Amino acid sequence: QVQLVESGGGLVQAGGSLSVSCAASGRTFSISPMGWFRQAPGKEREFVAAIVGSNGYTYYADSVKGRFTISRDNAKNTVYLQMNSLKPEDTAVYYCAASRTPAFGTALYGLNLYHYWGQGTQVTVSS
Repeated sequence: QVQLVESGGGLVQAGGSLSVSCAASGRTFSISPMGWFRQAPGKEREFVAAIVGSNGYTYYADSVKGRFTISRDNAKNTVYLQMNSLKPEDTAVYYCAASRTPAFGTALYGLNLYHYWGQGTQVTVSS
């Protein structure tokens, strides 16, 4: 079993920056990919970013490309999401997710790929 705990998040003005972290514990061996999803009120959960493999290949949703950066610290079993140039439409609960199924490209966008989920952390961007 794997446990994922998010931290960070909070309230920021539009144009600002925020970082969220996801610490993994338990049977973390061979966990990959790891990703971030978000869910705004009244909307479905959507893919934000993922990081894959020992080389750390990264993938982003078009809506966040160029503004968000996903990274990983393998020694700490932690994945980060740095969010810059935030917009009010980025407001959502952000969830960390992890999978034991190798995947690349658009396969990373599907919720069903991921076996483990964190509890979520709120990110609110004011206009």
